[in-house]
Amino acid sequence: MKKLLKSPNLTKESFDKIKLLTLGMLSNKESDFDYIANLNLQKLIFENTPFAHAYSGDVKSIKALKLKDVENFYKERINLESLIIVAGGDIDLEALKKLLLPVLTEIKHGKRTTMPYFDANKNAKELIVQKESEQAYIYFGAPFYMKSGDPEAYKAKVASFILGESGFGSRLMEEVRVKRGLAYSSYSRSSIGKSSSSFTGHLQTKNENLDEAKKVVAAEIKRFVEEGVTEDELAQAKRFLLGSEPLRNETLSQRLSRAFFEYYSGFELGHSKKQLEKIEALSLEDLNSFIKKHDEITALSFSVVTKREKP
Repeated sequence: MKKLLKSPNLTKESFDKIKLLTLGMLSNKESDFDYIANLNLQKLIFENTPFAHAYSGDVKSIKALKLKDVENFYKERINLESLIIVAGGDIDLEALKKLLLPVLTEIKHGKRTTMPYFDANKNAKELIVQKESEQAYIYFGAPFYMKSGDPEAYKAKVASFILGESGFGSRLMEEVRVKRGLAYSSYSRSSIGKSSSSFTGHLQTKNENLDEAKKVVAAEIKRFVEEGVTEDELAQAKRFLLGSEPLRNETLSQRLSRAFFEYYSGFELGHSKKQLEKIEALSLEDLNSFIKKHDEITALSFSVVTKREKP
């Protein structure tokens, strides 16, 4: 690792190879309708923000990229002020420091960048892209007015699980697949971050069922906000979230990932366990009051890839 930091492989040969591979990957994405629908959704709900751009760039931006751009980015972003180290295993702190300090001498001091926050678009929009597709790929999204560190985040976890994150048994899966047979699956989730938060979801259906599926999704989310959940739904969510906790924390990699998340988000270590204790004590009245308060998730934008029949 020390050798790599001392001499990163920023060569013209390596740069050209990675650039070519990236362009090939982006070319393949042109026929990935899930990718297209999801990317267009991000453009709708995060218009005029960095989140409206593809994480891997696009063909135009990659072709324009120069080796010097990558070198400057590396020099600017790789610094001790931005460094977070998460370690675990059969080693004590002093032994770890002894191993790491010689490596860290290869990283320079720099400026820690501040992270701005971007709200999702509250104005519902729709974008339909025509492709030779046998299915309609429907992605939907809306603002979710919570930020990382919000004391009510545990309520969002339970609400999101019941609405669309739990797969079979979720509200959306029940309405879209079980009752109407419009799709094989339908999911939604709430994402709460330091730089953005949003409510998003997706499903696939037959092209001719596109309009009906959109109406069902919008109506169910509206009903969810207005009426809340039942005592039985809350009990089932608690059983799963509390019962599956050991599976989410059994490997060293999982425990390190959780420790990183807690530290990065500004929480004390053990925050996740305390969240579970709050979930266990959560009442139906408190949960439904929280859900009703977040009616912004009904301001749905839709991004669709489909093949429309010619009139």
